[in-house]
Amino acid sequence: HTPEAGTHGRWLLDPQVVLPLWLSSAKVSSLIERISDPKDLKKLLRTRNNVLVLYSKSEAAAENHLRLLSTAAQAVKGQGTICWVDCGDAESRKLCKKMKVDLSPKDKKVELFHYQDGAFHTEYNRAVTFKSIVAFLKDPKGPPLWEEDPGAKDVVHLDSEKDFRRLLKKEEKPLLIMFYAPWCSMCKRMMPHFQKAATQLRGHAVLAGMNVYSSEFENIKEEYSVRGFPTICYFEKGRFLFQYDNYGSTAEDILEWLKNPQPPQPQVPETPWADEGGSVYHLTDEDFDQFVKEHSSVLVMFHAPWCGHCKKMKPEFEKAAEALHGEADSSGVLAAVDATVNKALAERFHISEFPTLKYFKNGEKYAVPVLRTKKKFLEWMQNPEAPPPPEPTWEEQQTSVLHLVGDNFRETLKKKKHTLVMFYAPWCPHCKKVIPHFTAAADAFKDDRKIACAAVDCVKDKNQDLCQQEAVKGYPTFHYYYYGKFTEKHDSDRTELGFTNYIRALREGDHERLGKKKEEL
Repeated sequence: HTPEAGTHGRWLLDPQVVLPLWLSSAKVSSLIERISDPKDLKKLLRTRNNVLVLYSKSEAAAENHLRLLSTAAQAVKGQGTICWVDCGDAESRKLCKKMKVDLSPKDKKVELFHYQDGAFHTEYNRAVTFKSIVAFLKDPKGPPLWEEDPGAKDVVHLDSEKDFRRLLKKEEKPLLIMFYAPWCSMCKRMMPHFQKAATQLRGHAVLAGMNVYSSEFENIKEEYSVRGFPTICYFEKGRFLFQYDNYGSTAEDILEWLKNPQPPQPQVPETPWADEGGSVYHLTDEDFDQFVKEHSSVLVMFHAPWCGHCKKMKPEFEKAAEALHGEADSSGVLAAVDATVNKALAERFHISEFPTLKYFKNGEKYAVPVLRTKKKFLEWMQNPEAPPPPEPTWEEQQTSVLHLVGDNFRETLKKKKHTLVMFYAPWCPHCKKVIPHFTAAADAFKDDRKIACAAVDCVKDKNQDLCQQEAVKGYPTFHYYYYGKFTEKHDSDRTELGFTNYIRALREGDHERLGKKKEEL
């Protein structure tokens, strides 16, 4: 039973015969290396900087993964390396132990570990599909694909211009397509609402998503006037009618709009704030760094033209700027950045809500308390070093919640049988509401060493890769881990009682049910 040339490991497996010769050879396919000697792995990790290793309990256990990884290896040739270690083989057992691979649990047949720049980077816990593995190896620290989110199962995910044209040709139902870029924060905010609407409209309308950031999609971007992200286009019977331009919308807004789709209402164009004149300096991606270097004290407001709170705050900000402008010995200047146009600055300073204030003293960035009036802006500029003492952060408070960061996350979780992790952002109102309930639930189980309630602040720089890897798309997000292995998302009751009942059910043996459910998936 040897495979045909060029099949990269497709074979018919007969339980009565020895496994195919290629599985036992030094190489699994021409691109997947089989390794059993620790020195060989050490050398590989030293010479390649993007390596995915499949560790298997036996040759048979690796079969399906190897078939998939053979095709993935072809797609990432020159960008990533895939290799295989059979931990059931006597020679390789020491290597698996050395690399801290534990395949002793009955239901654990394989592990996929990723190594970057010679060191362990992460356990691969995204979807085991060709597309996800290829996307991961092309950008190991990038966000998961939108389709990996279980909540996005009713969104039609388009990968190519061919898929796009085919959908337009065959789809009879009303069609709404979101053209997006994976890094775009406004897209990320809208995706949960878009996918919720897709589920509610199943059978009546089709909602689709397409990442068109790559230069290969220039034709589509040109054809449908995609000038920024997201751009949402409405089609009927394959014909483009108009764009949907309510980017702050909820699922309910989308449902309501689709009852009677209308083109965007021609509005009297608003004069951009930057063109109105006044004493506020308007900065861009190009001149920002130079400006904060030249001005020793700058308060910057990041805003969006559609944001109501920004419009309300704007007159107060202008009045304060004018007052500072008129001072003989001015204590600084006020500046503004349109974050929807100057996307590089918005990404760099993690602007995720509007308005957001940042203060720069001699080019260094400082935190700013909540300021909304002319009086408060002027008080701050006169004495920026003495903000009102902030309340202690959740992390600074004495509680039973474990606050984790990217580099200790996996190790800490592996030591606990049951861990419920809350991924959050300190500014998020829903998170603030849930924190007391989650903290109380953690206190209820503080004496049980097998149980932990943990939290990860996704705004922190050192946690951003982790939150992307764990497919966190909104806040708060709750994930349950069993000995460090992601098992399911917890979406139900977010009260103290809800959390304690959920954890109690896990402790009483429901993790077995959850494990089976995950396997079936």
